[in-house]
Amino acid sequence: MSDENRFIDIELKLTDQENLVDSLNRTVYEQGRRIEQLEALVGKLAEHVRTLRDAGQGPVNERPPHY
Repeated sequence: MSDENRFIDIELKLTDQENLVDSLNRTVYEQGRRIEQLEALVGKLAEHVRTLRDAGQGPVNERPPHY
């Protein structure tokens, strides 16, 4: 294999690696955004449950009708 072919091969591998890193960075960024959205949703749900509990509207421990 000539030096020029080796150089071209290295450049191609470097380009593939750069594309892979960019793709992984996008994935990590999107996952971080989704985690933030889910954390906000969990916080809202927890606040809603606290509000219901404080208002005395918590879940009722009744037996289901099939018992």
